[in-house]
Amino acid sequence: DLDECAASPCKDHQYCLNTDGSFSCKACDASCVGCTGEGSEKCKTCAPGYMKEDEKCTDIDECNLPEKVCTKENQDCVNTSGSYKCVCLEGFEEKDGTCVQ
Repeated sequence: DLDECAASPCKDHQYCLNTDGSFSCKACDASCVGCTGEGSEKCKTCAPGYMKEDEKCTDIDECNLPEKVCTKENQDCVNTSGSYKCVCLEGFEEKDGTCVQ
């Protein structure tokens, strides 16, 4: 078997999987920018919103950072994979960029 992966035939956001007589390109984990294999522990570098922790790229919980990310009145932070969103507190709705009752 010829290792086609030695020639790096895959795109930047993929890794090469050598198979008998061939190869396939697989997508890197969402937490990676470039990777050498499957999973968040094989990232070359972490994607924005992720940080290296115990050799893996893990989600940064922006809602628990010392500096508040959702600063408007009556607003709460919801952590998402690789990011966050600001939502109005229960009983409030967004109107013209502010949360009103």
